Amino acid sequence: MEIKDCSFGRIKIDGQEYTRDVIIYPNRIDSTWWRKDGHRLQIEDIGDILEAKPDVLVVGTGQYGNMKIDKEVEYLLLSKGMELRSAATPEACQIHNRLIKSKKIVVTALHLTC
Repeated sequence: MEIKDCSFGRIKIDGQEYTRDVIIYPNRIDSTWWRKDGHRLQIEDIGDILEAKPDVLVVGTGQYGNMKIDKEVEYLLLSKGMELRSAATPEACQIHNRLIKSKKIVVTALHLTC
C-alpha cells in the first residue's frame, strides 16, 4: 500500500484519505490507532503490530517529530528480530514507500499531527 500524500492531520494511501493516526499492515489499514499516551509510543500500543511479525516497523513520529518512542519498545523489537525505523511522519512515509518495494514484511505506524 503506497502513501501518495501526507500533510498535517491527513494522509492518502492507495487513493483513500485518512484523518486519524494509522497503522499500515501489508494487507489492511487500521485507522483507529491511538496510544495510551498520545505523544509516546509504549509497548502497550504495539500489540497488534507484534502479532503481525514484521521484519521492519516504520514509525512516523508526527509532522514535527514530537512523538517519543520508549526505549522498552526499541529493546522489545530488537529482541524479536524486528528492525525499527523512526522519523518525522513525512520522512517515515518516504521510508515506507521505499521499503514496500523490498521483500521485507513492513508495518508502518503514523502519527499525523504534532
